[in-house]
Amino acid sequence: MTSPQEPETLVQRQKEFFNSGQTRPLAFRTKMLRRLQKAIQKEEKAIIAALSADFRKPPFETFATEIAILEAEIKFLLKHLRRWIQPYRVKSSFLNFPSKDYIYPEPYGVSLVIGAWNYPFQLTLSPVLGAIAAGCCAILKPSELTPATSQLLARLIKEHFPPEYLTVVQGGPEVSQALLEQPFDKIFFTGSVPVGRIVAQAAARQLIPVTLELGGKSPCLIDETADLAVAAKRIIWGKFINAGQTCVAPDYLLVQEKVKEPLLKELASTIQEFYGTNPAQSPDFARIINERHFQRLKGLLDSSPVYAGGQSDASSLYIAPTLLANVTWDQPIMQEEIFGPLLPVLTYKTLPEAIRQVNARPKPLALYLFSKSKKAKEMVLTQTSSGGACVNDTVSHLANPFLPFGGVGTSGQGNYHGKASFEAFSHQKSVLMKPSKPDVPLRYPPYQNKFSWMRKAFKWL
Repeated sequence: MTSPQEPETLVQRQKEFFNSGQTRPLAFRTKMLRRLQKAIQKEEKAIIAALSADFRKPPFETFATEIAILEAEIKFLLKHLRRWIQPYRVKSSFLNFPSKDYIYPEPYGVSLVIGAWNYPFQLTLSPVLGAIAAGCCAILKPSELTPATSQLLARLIKEHFPPEYLTVVQGGPEVSQALLEQPFDKIFFTGSVPVGRIVAQAAARQLIPVTLELGGKSPCLIDETADLAVAAKRIIWGKFINAGQTCVAPDYLLVQEKVKEPLLKELASTIQEFYGTNPAQSPDFARIINERHFQRLKGLLDSSPVYAGGQSDASSLYIAPTLLANVTWDQPIMQEEIFGPLLPVLTYKTLPEAIRQVNARPKPLALYLFSKSKKAKEMVLTQTSSGGACVNDTVSHLANPFLPFGGVGTSGQGNYHGKASFEAFSHQKSVLMKPSKPDVPLRYPPYQNKFSWMRKAFKWL
């Protein structure tokens, strides 16, 4: 950004373009979605290279979590969008007889999308898909912590879209602050809880609707009936993909005491199976995003009892996939979201005890349970609150576009993915249509003896 006036100019240009009505037709929306789809396909090698440059993300993880998930989302939107944008009729009220009542989905307008650094390509563009589908314009603010991906996004959007429709603004927190002062019609933020509070406050000052995709300490419960071998693989994969820098990664394990030791052995064995005896040499294990986050994680590691792993190298921002046993709730690592390759293991005796421990903390973005017990599944799902949940798996609920994704409480507000993405950028406008005749006189003054008729009418409802 070259001047403090630039955000105001960008927003004004996009408002003018939106008000022209060009973004509203279905043909325009589908054309823009297909254009972005082709751009992503064309830039696949560049995307993989950018993520590797930013934090050595393995090509498989980049394709699976940054590219394929976007392409699948675009296909889903293209398949269903024609139906979603249509006004649809709802049941009329007897009090308004005769009338026909409808819901008209309409785009909010000019949107601000602030992306996150941990999945910098996907988490910036995924909300944009919802904005395009809804008929909005958007300004994208990618994370400054991933400069290679940010530059790629800026080039991709500039080459394929006019700036009055979609544009990328790069820069640090001061740029985000300047953007948040503008009169957007919708704000979508993905990131940390502290920054989410700043975004929410800025949106509240102008009464701008906001979606917040945040995080938290997502628990993973394992009871004595679980298949430990399968649980270990799914936990290790979900925890250590992207070196643990995933908002829905299992933050800690709550393991029934009877199966703690056998599970720890399975987990340690699985780490070796996935990443070898020296994960630092594995091509499938990413690195920590920067020095500041490395030092934060190193501090948590140094104050925790290590069961397996624990190695680190500041020069390459490497921290090994690490299991931490005999952890207690009052240790530093249990006071904040870890967001790295450290997995604390705590224990419980009974499931109600575990549920109480989970409910004593802020509501997490995700909750995981490994169990064969139908009763245990029902207890956990009905007696805890979380943004989403998986039973006998981790992370994978994000991949289903029929499942809205979002947080609750401090882990976020609002949802997206699939139809929820379209709805996140749409206002559901209520419309009542009434003929001129007949014109029922009951509601008009003078009321005189109409009160008794009104009471009778309410009894018929």
